[in-house]
Amino acid sequence: MARRNTYKEDEILEEPFDLRHLLRAWVYIKKHAGKMVLALVLSALGGAAALASPMIVQKALDEAIPSGNVHMLYGLVVAVSCFYILSVIFTTIRSHIMVNVSQDIIYQIRSDLFKHLQKLPFQYYDDRPQGKILVRVVNYVNSVSDMLSNGLINVVLEIINLVFIVVFMFAVDVSLSLVVLAGVPFLMAFMFWIKNKQRKAWQAVSNKNSNLNAYLQENIVGARITQIFAREDENAEIFKTLSGNCRKTWMTAVGYSTLVWPGIDTISVLVRAAIFLFGLFIFSHGSETLGTIVAISSYASRFWQPIMNLGNIFNGFINNMAYLERIFETMDEPVTVDDEPDAIEMPKVVGEVTFENVSFSYEKGKEILHNVSFSVKPGESVALVGPTGAGKSTIVSLISRFYNVDSGRILIDGQDISKVTLQSLRSQMGIMLQDSFIFSGTIEDNIRYGKLDATEVEIRRASKTVCAHSFIKGMQDGYRTEVKERGALLSQGQKQLISFARTLLSDPSILVLDEATSSIDVQTEKALQQGLDAMLTGRTSFIIAHRLSTITKCDKIMYINDGGITECGSHDELMAKKGDYYHLYTAQMEGLEVG
Repeated sequence: MARRNTYKEDEILEEPFDLRHLLRAWVYIKKHAGKMVLALVLSALGGAAALASPMIVQKALDEAIPSGNVHMLYGLVVAVSCFYILSVIFTTIRSHIMVNVSQDIIYQIRSDLFKHLQKLPFQYYDDRPQGKILVRVVNYVNSVSDMLSNGLINVVLEIINLVFIVVFMFAVDVSLSLVVLAGVPFLMAFMFWIKNKQRKAWQAVSNKNSNLNAYLQENIVGARITQIFAREDENAEIFKTLSGNCRKTWMTAVGYSTLVWPGIDTISVLVRAAIFLFGLFIFSHGSETLGTIVAISSYASRFWQPIMNLGNIFNGFINNMAYLERIFETMDEPVTVDDEPDAIEMPKVVGEVTFENVSFSYEKGKEILHNVSFSVKPGESVALVGPTGAGKSTIVSLISRFYNVDSGRILIDGQDISKVTLQSLRSQMGIMLQDSFIFSGTIEDNIRYGKLDATEVEIRRASKTVCAHSFIKGMQDGYRTEVKERGALLSQGQKQLISFARTLLSDPSILVLDEATSSIDVQTEKALQQGLDAMLTGRTSFIIAHRLSTITKCDKIMYINDGGITECGSHDELMAKKGDYYHLYTAQMEGLEVG
């Protein structure tokens, strides 16, 4: 299970190289195996074409120029140009192929990840910063895709390139080639030291960027609250600290990275100096030619590049194995609320709802509901009241099966809802929450969200029923007015009315209203009441309302407290009983009179 941290805590990515993750990723790689093999062949041909140049230069220096053979020299120039053009063509085609492969892998991993995220239970999102989930879907997938495509090919390619260089080099001169290879132990020692430092430094960068992303996302969503409480300065200081941590770790990582090339270049220069010294010493005895020394020097210069590239690839593999592990960790997150293997389609719901000794807890040892039992007849309206945190919203969430019960059963029309498919169950339910979520797009698209085939006539009829039509028509483009993310330009009351229209349009058999009119003014609520009555008619409904005056006509009122139902009856029955509901109602009415 993923570590449940906040923006204050690093998401630890220090993972050993685990071949299992790479083998598991093969499912994404094998679809493009043919293209990747072709890219590898093109890369090898391009590399071989480029490596022919030093041998041609050697021939020019040792034969064409000393003998004054202009025709041979022209021929060698043409040959060098042709090999260079071939190298560019092969490399360009290879790059084009691998860009497509890389983007396809990104698309496939991200699609699988998003599909799984949509199935994960509410609990998963309750426990994790959204910013850190986004990092996995965007940043980690981008990074991993390059490793799975270019990374694997580059490992093989650089090894082949290295072999080609050594072969060409030894073909020119064995003794000077051994001088070049003498520098390898020094290079390996340097690379081992620097790469370990570099890997840890870049992992720290990932951790700090993840923290910053989590805090940034949280504050963008909560921008209004920040300004309401004048928290700009305090939040700016927190952001400054997190941003400073990013800068500090970045500078450290870049510091190590900038040491790589100078270190390798220093070893390369020393080796090439040894080539000239050794070659000139032998040359003085007539054993070596100038062309041989220049060719070996050129190959020596190229020799270090694939070694350095392999070091970079290895470093990337180590980092990306940690990212890949996090991606698969998310994909492996259990979908605790899912269809049973033998789940059936929920028949057309009539509306009888029964709880049989239902117990539930969000966290082990902290029970919210304990052995709750009740029965609601089809078409009945049931109000749930009680103190905050007593379990009212939990009950309606369980009816929709957003969570699994710890024990007991929930039946609809006598059918255990754990034995039916989620889609067939939830498609027959309408749920209105206090926080009415509005998607970016048009108002019409938002109302049609739960019924994509709805006509314009149906959309307007639903809007008129819930008193949303008048304010929608008054907007610049009416129903085609574009609304921003989360309905930023709409009032809370307007959002709730649009949500009412969306819920009514889906024509649910069971209706859940969780503080659904909390942001609507009293005058609008009175006008809406007729529409609400129309919504409730013929439907089993569960209503959670802060204003008790709105639920007095409900068929049944259940007072929820201490993990169960302490009182149940009609408004008149509970008032006559003079229990918890009576005291709550009278206190609220007295408060209104005083107000």
